[in-house]
Amino acid sequence: MTQKQKVVIIGGGLAGLTAAYLLAKKSHQVTLVEKQTYPFHRVCGEYISNEVKPFLQSMGLYPSHLGPNEISRFLLTSPSGKKVEMPLDMGGFGLSRYAFDQFLFEKCKEAGVTFLLKTEVLETGFLEKENTFSLSLKNGESFYTDHVIGAFGKRSRMDKALHRPFMENRSPFIGIKYHVKTDFPDDTVALHNYNGGYLGINKIENGTYNVCYLGDKEQLRKAGSIESMEKTYLFENPFIKELFHNSEMILDKPVVINEVDFSKKAPVVDHILMAGDAAGLITPLCGNGMAIAIHSGKLAAEAIIHNSERTDIEKWYATNWSQQFQCRLWIGRKVQKLFGSELSANLAVGLLRTFPPAGRSIMKRTHGLAFGFED
Repeated sequence: MTQKQKVVIIGGGLAGLTAAYLLAKKSHQVTLVEKQTYPFHRVCGEYISNEVKPFLQSMGLYPSHLGPNEISRFLLTSPSGKKVEMPLDMGGFGLSRYAFDQFLFEKCKEAGVTFLLKTEVLETGFLEKENTFSLSLKNGESFYTDHVIGAFGKRSRMDKALHRPFMENRSPFIGIKYHVKTDFPDDTVALHNYNGGYLGINKIENGTYNVCYLGDKEQLRKAGSIESMEKTYLFENPFIKELFHNSEMILDKPVVINEVDFSKKAPVVDHILMAGDAAGLITPLCGNGMAIAIHSGKLAAEAIIHNSERTDIEKWYATNWSQQFQCRLWIGRKVQKLFGSELSANLAVGLLRTFPPAGRSIMKRTHGLAFGFED
């Protein structure tokens, strides 16, 4: 057992909360800094691959009382309305981030995690001589810690402060999410393509469905509004048009995020262990971003739990992160080229119709195996 450490986690999403819980259960002093306060909505497909289920169950983190919706089938459509259906070998479950993050937040508090909510870290600095970190908060406060886990999402002020290369490029993608009441098979997650992006739908808890799509910010600029963009571009796909016309919107307004970036990122930056989307974002069509966030949070915690020296912690984490996720993220970036246009989506639908093993192979290569916690 390594010496107990002080750990600050920046960002309270799935990766940050998972890491915080595991570290606190091993008696490390954990502080989690989050810009918002729970519960709140996030732009997310809200489908979780079953690869994480054994781990969540073994750690008491599977929220069965919330009624996660089991999903076992996949539907793919092209902009013109062609479709193909297939089983999901591993399957998954649907659960809103609003409910799941709140549940994990409560579990972390029970485990002894200290939360600084409505608080933002402006910058971090590693002090080589002291072998420690200094952190500066937006409210003017500052403090020191032994380790930092960066779980601050897809693109943040911290990325700019750390001079991460991908921040030099602007992303053309935006993400938009709704919660709706509608008529759609409980056991199915669908991916509907349109010229410019794709939309996913699956059932979550309480009879509600998540509708989330990756869009083009240039289309939004031309259309002038989200509603106009949807009617002009998304409604080319008859399945999307029917979905919007036959759904009751639950949220007052859509949840929106700009600059969704799929660039390659490093898992360790300036001695910070990057977890979740901060380490790399898999394309949404792969359907396992939430699972990767949970798994990477677990790995970040294990790196600190099982190693004493900083160099060993960083090497262990970078090696295990790369083994688990690097290839999956690369394949996701390549597969995304098959979606988001009439021609490529029709080719994808045709391929899966005539050669179903191709779809199962892609799913296998972009998903991981079931795992547990290495105590």
